[in-house]
Amino acid sequence: MIFRTFGVVENSFVDGPGIRMAIFFQGCIRHCEGCHNPGSWPMYGGERMDTNELGKKIFNDPLLTGITLTGGEPFLQPMQALSLARIAHQRGLTVWCYTGYTFEEINEWEDNRKTLLKNIDVLVDGPFEIDKMSLDIPWRGSTNQRLVDVKKSLEKGEVVLYDESEA
Repeated sequence: MIFRTFGVVENSFVDGPGIRMAIFFQGCIRHCEGCHNPGSWPMYGGERMDTNELGKKIFNDPLLTGITLTGGEPFLQPMQALSLARIAHQRGLTVWCYTGYTFEEINEWEDNRKTLLKNIDVLVDGPFEIDKMSLDIPWRGSTNQRLVDVKKSLEKGEVVLYDESEA
């Protein structure tokens, strides 16, 4: 399945715990002030990539502990992001996802984006807010963003934060 990517970092240590493949999706409609990746905003920019080809790299990298879907906005290409999440889970890897949407917003959708949510382990949710920027919080850019344990949150019917001590 073809998708647009802003880039891939094959051995990231900053986009979640462990050694991760960070997949930067192309396209974002938020345009947050102070965005770390403003080049990812244009919907038709970036490079075309095949999820199956990237999936082979995920399967063949013995060092990976997980993948991180980031951007841009992964929820603007939900089927492609879902394909990569499923590949990662088949390999026993964790799936983290950065999004400008909140867990509550996504949980109300009844489409492919909701299916993607169900295949994510940790959701880093909420838009980047420059006035709340902090270098003192792991894996987030601003203090309004949360590390949501998706499976526990879906089971409980409310947001359950990821226990950072488990990382």
